[in-house]
Amino acid sequence: MKITGDLNLMKKINKSIVLELLRKASPLSRAEVAKTTGLTKATVSTLVAELMEENLLYEIGTGESSGGRKPVLLVFRQDAGYAIGVDLGVRDIHAVLTDLKGTIVHETRSSLRGMDTPEQVLGRLKDCLRRLMNKAPASPYGVVGIGVGVPGITDDKGTVLFAPNLGWRNVPLQSLLEAEFKVPVIIDNEANAGAVGEKEFGIGRDVSNLIYISVGIGIGSGIILKDELYRGASGYSGEMGHFTVHADGRPCRCGNVGCWELYASEQAILAEAEALLSPDAADDGSGAETAAEADDSATEVPRQAELEALASLADSGNEAAQELFRRTGRYLGVGVVNIINTFNPELIIIGNRFTLAERWLAPSVREVIQERALPYHRERLRLEFAGLGLRSSVAGAASFAVSGFFADRQVSVGMNG
Repeated sequence: MKITGDLNLMKKINKSIVLELLRKASPLSRAEVAKTTGLTKATVSTLVAELMEENLLYEIGTGESSGGRKPVLLVFRQDAGYAIGVDLGVRDIHAVLTDLKGTIVHETRSSLRGMDTPEQVLGRLKDCLRRLMNKAPASPYGVVGIGVGVPGITDDKGTVLFAPNLGWRNVPLQSLLEAEFKVPVIIDNEANAGAVGEKEFGIGRDVSNLIYISVGIGIGSGIILKDELYRGASGYSGEMGHFTVHADGRPCRCGNVGCWELYASEQAILAEAEALLSPDAADDGSGAETAAEADDSATEVPRQAELEALASLADSGNEAAQELFRRTGRYLGVGVVNIINTFNPELIIIGNRFTLAERWLAPSVREVIQERALPYHRERLRLEFAGLGLRSSVAGAASFAVSGFFADRQVSVGMNG
C-alpha cells in the first residue's frame, strides 16, 4: 500500500524521530544522529537547528574524532520544562517535581488523616500542587503537566470511577485540576504509574515483561507486556487485589468477599498488629505512640507511621511481629504465585509501602513461590522489591505528564486499507 504525505508531514515525522533519539541517547553528534536514523546529514542539521531554537537541544564540547574534525555533541535540554507527579494515597499525598528526564527537583508529602470527603482531599491536593509549581525553576516551557496516580479505577477522561479505599465514585479529577492549574493533567491508576516508573527509571529498565504489585492500604498491579503498559479491553486491568483468595472470606469494600488485599496488604497486617502497636507496646522507642497521637490536621505526615513501627518491633527481636510478617508474606506469596502461573513474567516487583518491610516479607514470599509456582514459570522469573522504593508511582506519574508534553511533537502515520 502506498503512503502519501506532504513535505511538511514528513518533516514533522523526521523531527520527532530526531528528538526522541536525543532524549534517550544523548550526547550524540549530528553524524551519529544521521547514521542511527538513516536521515541525510543535511536534514539532521536542519532539524537540529530548529530543535535548538525551540530550546530542546543544546551543544556541548566535542567528541572523539574518527579522522576529521572533532564532532560537536548534542544534548537534550532536560531543564527546558518540569513535570509534577503525584501518588494520591489513602493516608497521604506524595508528590515530586521533576525535569523532563525524570530527575527529582523537589519532593513533598502531605497527610490526609482525618480527611474523609473528596472535597477535603482535593483541597489538600491543590495546596500540594501549588507548592510544587511555585518551586519550579524558570524554564522555557514551565510546568508542562501533572500526572496523578490514584488507588482505583479511572477512565480515559480522567474520572476516578471507583476507588474503594478512598471512598470515591465518579470524581472528575482531571477536569477539576485542569480548571485550577491550566496545564494538562493525566489521571491513571497508581499501580500503572508504579510499573512505568520502575520500567523507565528503576529495576525494570531492561525487562520487557514485568508486573508491578503495589501493596499499601490495598493491592493493585501494573502490567507491562512486550514493553507496553497493558490496560485491558476497557482500560481497567490490574485490580488483582480484588481477586478472591478465600471463597467465604471477609467482606471487602469493593463488594466482593475474600479479596487478596484483605489478607496481604498494609491494612490487613496492621489490623492484626493493633495490640502490638498499642501505646503500652511502644515504650521501647519504636515511635508507634508518636504516630498514633499525631495531629490529623498537620500538613506533614508523621515521621513514624504504623508499618515502620511494626518493622521496628520485628527488628528489635519481637517474635510476634516477626511471625505476623511471615504469615502476611505467605498470603502475599499465594497471590504472587497466581500471577506467575497466569502471566509467566520475567520480573515481579513488589512496591509501595511494603518495600519498608522487605527484610521480613521477602523470605516468606520466595518460599511460597518455590513451593507453589509451576516449575517452568519459575525458571526465568525474578522477584524484586521496588528499586525506587516509595518513589515508583510518583516517578511514573511524572513520566505520564512528560510523555503527554512530547506527544504533541510526535507524529504517527495511520494506514487504511
